[in-house]
Amino acid sequence: MDYSLVLLFFLFQALSMGTAAPLPVEVVTMKSKVKWMAEQLLVRLDKDIQVPVNWTLNPPTDDLDGTSSIVTVLNGYNSLISDTFNGVSQIKYDISSLAGYIDPWRQRHCSQQRPKPEVPGPLQELQSHKEFIHTVGIEALMRVKEFLNRLLKNLDQLETC
Repeated sequence: MDYSLVLLFFLFQALSMGTAAPLPVEVVTMKSKVKWMAEQLLVRLDKDIQVPVNWTLNPPTDDLDGTSSIVTVLNGYNSLISDTFNGVSQIKYDISSLAGYIDPWRQRHCSQQRPKPEVPGPLQELQSHKEFIHTVGIEALMRVKEFLNRLLKNLDQLETC
């Protein structure tokens, strides 16, 4: 009996088990759109916002734990950005648009709704200093920039509710 056919069949079976299932088109489309929106927002932040040269962020970073936390962080920082900064209105609109794109997608595609995430520590700390409107606004802009860079490196977090 010729075993080459059996061996070939077994080899095809083993290879088919080792490959991952493709992502649904909706997920790929959503990730592409979020990536594009985040990249455009980063370009706008770099172009329109002048940050003092010696400005540094405190070390803690915000959690990147699925779509719920992403929306919470984006909306939280957006609320802290002062409208008095020159060129900031379009940035605030873009942040709202990004969060406004992710949140309805999450609501439609996450069958098990997670409880609303707590406000992350760094955002909560910044919210407690609202009286320093300009400093908090600049810090919020810088944290959005940092958060978007992390999001772009971890787009798979968009698949988590």
